[in-house]
Amino acid sequence: MSNLVLIFFLTFAVLVIIQVFFTVVTISSLRSPSPKLLSDTQLPKAAVVLCLRGADPSLSNCLRSLLQQNYPNYDINIIIDSHADPAWEILSKTLEQQPAQNIKVSLLQTVRETCSLKCSALVQAVLELKDEYEVIALVDADTLPHPNWLRQLVSPLTDRRVGAVTGNRWYVPSGRWGTVCRYLWNVAAVTQMYFYHIPWGGTLALKTKLFEQTQLLEKWGNALCEDTMLRQVLQEKGMRVQFVPSLMMVNPEECDLPSFYRWVKRQLLCSRLYHPSWQAMVGYSLVTTLVPAGAAILFCMALFTRQWHLATGVGSGLITYTLALVLLMGILEQGVRQVVQTRGEAIAPFSPIAIARLIVGIPLTQLVYAAAVVSAILMQQVEWRGITYQVKGPWNIKLVKYSPYQYLDQPVDANASL
Repeated sequence: MSNLVLIFFLTFAVLVIIQVFFTVVTISSLRSPSPKLLSDTQLPKAAVVLCLRGADPSLSNCLRSLLQQNYPNYDINIIIDSHADPAWEILSKTLEQQPAQNIKVSLLQTVRETCSLKCSALVQAVLELKDEYEVIALVDADTLPHPNWLRQLVSPLTDRRVGAVTGNRWYVPSGRWGTVCRYLWNVAAVTQMYFYHIPWGGTLALKTKLFEQTQLLEKWGNALCEDTMLRQVLQEKGMRVQFVPSLMMVNPEECDLPSFYRWVKRQLLCSRLYHPSWQAMVGYSLVTTLVPAGAAILFCMALFTRQWHLATGVGSGLITYTLALVLLMGILEQGVRQVVQTRGEAIAPFSPIAIARLIVGIPLTQLVYAAAVVSAILMQQVEWRGITYQVKGPWNIKLVKYSPYQYLDQPVDANASL
């Protein structure tokens, strides 16, 4: 039994070392100076693209933030699913209260059966762009851009080696268990996305000449998501993705546990299709789930059979591992808070109850994550915003049936609309 305890301790130690490595790399990026911002005369004309299907809780604030960018020459192009979409009402009211000349709203003209609706909208937006635009910036409706958001996205693109600039999302773990699990999962996801140079489509800028130099537009026309593939597309042209720490975007929306499970399955499916290290991700996720679960089972068995030394050894290893994860999470949380504070925003401090919920949420997140990984491996179809897609391969996506998004499609609790 002593050998078994030693194996668990060594495995926990290796897992902690890996997590420490990811944390150190991410923290160093958060503390690195942001690229120098360009002056007004140096900034190229930019097009901001927002694709809408359904009324996200943050949509109105997102629109207001986009209209208040500290950027001299930019236009906002909104592609909306249909006239029946509930986002129309929010969009109309917002523009009535805050009229703007640099915003264009278009209906989705072509529902492609070979890609997701979002990719259909992005292809349409790019094809409608005029030659005067040198940069296209993508944003999601649940992103709340700060005034320098667009300037910070565009400035690094002056480097010829940089083909795309991105930030990342950071959730607030308040309220429901789904929100807590999403926060915990995303903390790990942020570190891996930075390490693997995987961009986030919710805050992403691209040089428009990429669409001439690469087959990106064709890929979007046959893909489920737009962002995970970009690293490989850029590498083929000798360019890279640059992460900007000041573009960490805080998301306070809540979700329930079933919504989180569906959401994370779709995230993992996109990773399966387009992530260059998907197999390593699967192996790591299974190990980080099975080892703590096995230790917990062994601990309970040892207690039941009154093997106190075994219970003490395994239990202390499990507790140490959990506390190490909480400590690393706290380090990342503090790093993000410092970034957010520099732009005049703030995240409410965690209460003791919130910290306790996070500790309890770690094993729950690992179990849900493991189930989502297995499901993502086996998935041959996925539902996204009321549309079902058949998935036979990265570039073999089939939209099963299209229908406009209706008010009845909105979740009863809008905060759960993932």
